[in-house]
Amino acid sequence: MKQLFLMVNDGSVKLIDTPPPTVKDNYVLVETLYSIVSAGTERGLTSFGGKNLIQKALERPDQVRKVTEKMSTDGILTTLDSAFTRLNEPMPMGYSAVGKVIACGRGVTEVKKGDFVAMAGQAYHSEVNRVNKNLIVRIPDEMTDYRQGALCALGGIALQGIHQAQVVPGETVAVIGLGLVGQITARILSAYGCDVIGYDIIDKSMQATRLKAFILSNDENAADITKSLTKGRGVDKVIITASANSNEPMDLAAAIARDRAIICMIGVTQMNIDRRPYYEKELTFTIARSYGPGRYDSNYEEKSVDYPIGHVRFTEGRNLEEFIRLIAEKRADFADLITHEIEFEKADVAYEMITTNKNNERYIGVLLKYSQNESKWEDTVFCNKKVIDKKQIVVGLIGAGNFSKNTLLPIMKNTGLYHLKGLATTGGVGAAQAKAVFPFDYVTNDYLKLLEDDDIDLIVISTQHNSHANFVVKALEAGKNVYCEKPLCLTIEELNKIEAVYRVSQGELFCGMNRRHAPLIQQIKKNLSTDKIPAVYDYIGNAGYIPEGHWTQDEKIGGGRIIGEACHFVDVIQYLDGSKLLSLNVTFAQNEAYPKNDNCLITLRFESGAIGNIIYTSMGSKKYPKEQLRVFSNGVVSEMDNFIKMHHYGSVKKGKTKLRQDKGIMNEYEFIYKVVRGEVKNSAIEDTFINHRLLIEGIK
Repeated sequence: MKQLFLMVNDGSVKLIDTPPPTVKDNYVLVETLYSIVSAGTERGLTSFGGKNLIQKALERPDQVRKVTEKMSTDGILTTLDSAFTRLNEPMPMGYSAVGKVIACGRGVTEVKKGDFVAMAGQAYHSEVNRVNKNLIVRIPDEMTDYRQGALCALGGIALQGIHQAQVVPGETVAVIGLGLVGQITARILSAYGCDVIGYDIIDKSMQATRLKAFILSNDENAADITKSLTKGRGVDKVIITASANSNEPMDLAAAIARDRAIICMIGVTQMNIDRRPYYEKELTFTIARSYGPGRYDSNYEEKSVDYPIGHVRFTEGRNLEEFIRLIAEKRADFADLITHEIEFEKADVAYEMITTNKNNERYIGVLLKYSQNESKWEDTVFCNKKVIDKKQIVVGLIGAGNFSKNTLLPIMKNTGLYHLKGLATTGGVGAAQAKAVFPFDYVTNDYLKLLEDDDIDLIVISTQHNSHANFVVKALEAGKNVYCEKPLCLTIEELNKIEAVYRVSQGELFCGMNRRHAPLIQQIKKNLSTDKIPAVYDYIGNAGYIPEGHWTQDEKIGGGRIIGEACHFVDVIQYLDGSKLLSLNVTFAQNEAYPKNDNCLITLRFESGAIGNIIYTSMGSKKYPKEQLRVFSNGVVSEMDNFIKMHHYGSVKKGKTKLRQDKGIMNEYEFIYKVVRGEVKNSAIEDTFINHRLLIEGIK
């Protein structure tokens, strides 16, 4: 199938061939028929992408601050590498569409195969979309013009603004900004029995919008004209739908509002509040967050946990439902707002229209129309096949998340030791992004094709943690060498299965414990003499706060942050000491402000007599280094600061500072290469088995 992406580095748009997503529980697979090009949101994104680095920095000073903070902790070159990698990653475009249901996952009962549905949020400009059941609504049979369903996200935005403004039927409501969202908002308000006064810098009134009046927003008499239309009172509510770089919409809203009115922002403008009119009229200002409660909540949008209707009448999904109801019952009609239908294959024409618009063409709603392309269902997309260098290891990658795209693949490619042959994912977005940047021979939505590919030497697994064990076992049973990003698994039962299969498999097994391969850790190891005098190890992991809703915090999916990340720190100490880890104890902090188990002390005891202490916390500042290690042994102290700085305290003090943070990932990939080639033995996996077993038991 084809999907549209914005190239962030230059602002161009590109159609990328990628396998269609596969259906999963609580999700619906939809063949897209129409999607709306949002002139406001998408014009802003393409405009930002077309700017040079300096212009981007000036527009996003908040991101510049983050970059400078990262430089202070992670090093200059590491931070720049990360920033440029992000800029080179294609961004999926689109968020509102209409289509036909192709398949339903378990848990979906609201729609069935063959139904027409409106969809939002996860509805990209893509021939096929996989959308959570909370973000779709069935289009009734009586709604014959189903194209209007493509406007559903914009309708949801309008409705959320109306709810936030606490509009009551019969009130007079001002809508500032009569673009597409403004027109939709005005028509819904009219359907609810409100008088609507529209404002814009040019006359954009339309007969079907049924405004009580239109007033030029830049008319110096706008406030007086408004009062003349409202018996001298001013409007009851103001909804700002404008997109502007000035504060004029905010000033106008305060001027035309009546005493104790509510002003709601759903557009994008400056928001400098002048205290005087707000104080004198006791005005209320509020912002509507996208298209309703549930937006940006992973429990709602990904795990399908709906909010009880008795507590939240209009959720994100129920706003979409209400928008479709208004159309189906002919209480509102938006057909005339659709001024253009452009073939999806010519999407660049639509983006030229909403950006430079060289032909000065008048437009309001621009739809992309999708043709019947049977090739969209092909589960494998072949790229330009390259000759395999016999010196290279041939790789098949399962998963294309952020770590894969931003770290794993760039470094693996730069080693020159690996041939990237196949990529398997269940969703089209990640596959397309990776395919656009990295030289895979083919991309598929069926991971079994990688296991069946005789050319592939090494299966790399970089998916959500709860899927690791299954992929590791299947790949080892297929006789492949396997490199799995940490952790290997989440349960003792899974670990036992992996160990048993590994013992009889022809393949080698590696877990992504890269820090033991870091140059500074290697240097500490070189200076240690643990065979004579036991050492004491102290590791601080200033991991930083992650929201409760993040998938790594979900014990069923991510397993929690201790098995997901603290296993790194245990492995470093195991490597440095070199003796068997005998015991591991985990003590969690009791802190109501941090309810997740991501603040703890981990104490280690080794066969050598050495002990270790790990502090893992989410309570610290991001300006403080993420990782610090101190090793005390035989009158010597070695101190490592975030894989950038090293100090060695003995008879004299020595130190070094690196410009590029090096956590040992490239060295790890070189180690994997040598093991697979039979040049060295796999010395790390047994430590991984031990630390996984003790960590899993310790956190239960």
